[in-house]
Amino acid sequence: MSVKEAPENIKTILKTIPEFPGVYQYFNDEGGILYVGKAKNLKKRVSSYFTKDKYDSRKTALLVRKIRDIKFIVVESELDALLLENNLIKQHQPKYNVLLKDDKTFPWICIKKEPYPRIFPTRKVIRDGSLYFGPYANVKMMHTLLELVRQLYPLRTCNLKLTQENIKAEKFKVCLEYHIGNCKGPCIDKQTEADYETAIEHIRKIIKGNVKEVHAHLNHLMSEYSEKLEFENAQLIKDKIGLLERFQSRSTVVSPVVEDADVFSIVSDVKSAYVNYLRVIDGAIVQAHTLEMKKRMEESDQELLQMAIVELAQRFESDSKEYIVPFELGLEFPNKKIIVPQRGDRSKLLKLSERNALTYKRDKDKQTEILDPERNVTRIMEQMQKDLRMTVQPRHIECFDNSNFQGDQAVAAMVCFRNGKPFKSDYRHYNIKTVVGPDDFASMEEVVLRRYKRMLEEGLSLPQLIVIDGGKGQLSSAVKSLDALGIRGKITIVGIAKKLEEIYFPGDSVPLYIDKRSESLKIIQHARNEAHRFGITHHRNKRAKATVKTELTEIKGISYKSSQQLLWQFRSVKKIKEATEEQLAEAIGKAKAKMVFEHFHGA
Repeated sequence: MSVKEAPENIKTILKTIPEFPGVYQYFNDEGGILYVGKAKNLKKRVSSYFTKDKYDSRKTALLVRKIRDIKFIVVESELDALLLENNLIKQHQPKYNVLLKDDKTFPWICIKKEPYPRIFPTRKVIRDGSLYFGPYANVKMMHTLLELVRQLYPLRTCNLKLTQENIKAEKFKVCLEYHIGNCKGPCIDKQTEADYETAIEHIRKIIKGNVKEVHAHLNHLMSEYSEKLEFENAQLIKDKIGLLERFQSRSTVVSPVVEDADVFSIVSDVKSAYVNYLRVIDGAIVQAHTLEMKKRMEESDQELLQMAIVELAQRFESDSKEYIVPFELGLEFPNKKIIVPQRGDRSKLLKLSERNALTYKRDKDKQTEILDPERNVTRIMEQMQKDLRMTVQPRHIECFDNSNFQGDQAVAAMVCFRNGKPFKSDYRHYNIKTVVGPDDFASMEEVVLRRYKRMLEEGLSLPQLIVIDGGKGQLSSAVKSLDALGIRGKITIVGIAKKLEEIYFPGDSVPLYIDKRSESLKIIQHARNEAHRFGITHHRNKRAKATVKTELTEIKGISYKSSQQLLWQFRSVKKIKEATEEQLAEAIGKAKAKMVFEHFHGA
């Protein structure tokens, strides 16, 4: 939509928008929020929606057509805009914004906001001022952590209202937990609130992974008891230190160099992105989580990662001073050092995070494939369409490969893939007819012409994608055939070069490199390998037939089938010549055995 086509009130707003950082909101004719966005320069960003003749996606075009009002909020910096954008998206969940998906079944550890706080696992987060740590994808790890906490610091598990007034009024009696040593009896004033709060503070540090301070405190306490000759208490503290050290040794220690950092990585496809977060303290991973984000527009990985970092840092109350990320964020975070590692321990951490994100994505894809196969196929086809810059999904793919032996017995193979899977009933072999000698380019031109000339004559539907096994030379030859048939431009055609798995387009000298891990490249490679296998098999059979023909089928009365029976039985022509007439008869019968024996030994 151009500015001229925009409603009058939009034209007025566009003239008055300031050139400051901020957040903009688009509204429809009913006053509902369509989209929330952030900008370093509000005027430039918002105006860009109304100055394009063509949009990157259909969704963007639909969004712009529905805009009837624009509101904006000016902030101090781009980071402030990002924070505000994140909060507004979560509050209003606009139709065209990224959807942050989170599995609500993952449990959290709650430190309840109350006198003498309880600590317990929960799957329900209540915003009442209580502290929540998590979510924990590994439930076993969470229970191990809670068990450690209970052994180190006996806390109450009851839900009594332990106000100072109630305690002084002696309203409560101790329970069994007190008598077996699992609680110090704050309900009858056997434990002071200050002592209880110290324990809670230590527990918070342990849950967040900061065990150094707790370890130092316990060591100091043990020394004090020893100096006072209170050896029984010193032994109890020593046991607790042992528990803490055993727990710490179970953590995934990844680097003694990286003391305190947050690691973020992202993998994405056409519809979704997955951001993995690792919390590293004292060289050990103490927290891991993967956030799924559903795309609504053509958001870049950089934009998605910015949003995810803000969301995850808020959710996990991160206070680290170092962010390890896969690429420059284009945004500064106060008091945070942004590192894009190329090598070393930080690079290994980033690769570990990427592996977690990729594993999460693959698990989701497998679940979708099982529960909704068509949706999974559509997702893969949409990704291929995007990767290969196609206008349609490549539901029907055909791949060609040539095969010859020192210029002799030249053949070609074509394999067909439908919905990303081999469709073997449509595989075809071709014997090269018009080319003399080892000329791969001319052979490719011939088979492509023969294939699609026949399809056009028979009125068959053409594929959306043709893959040529080879580089620019083979591709150019195939394109000549499409030109001759008048179908160039109606079908996407690419060549794949073996060494670096480069994808070539007609007339483009610069190859396209698709991510080695992507499903798009795997399908193209699968098709190429199938074509090669199918062609080689046909070529071997043809050479075998030619060999048999020259040695055995020249014998009058001996067919190709009988020749093969002899070869299967005796393994070579030499052994057939050495065989007796009776031995030959066991393979092909007396009459034919006599013909073969007399041919080699005379009548």
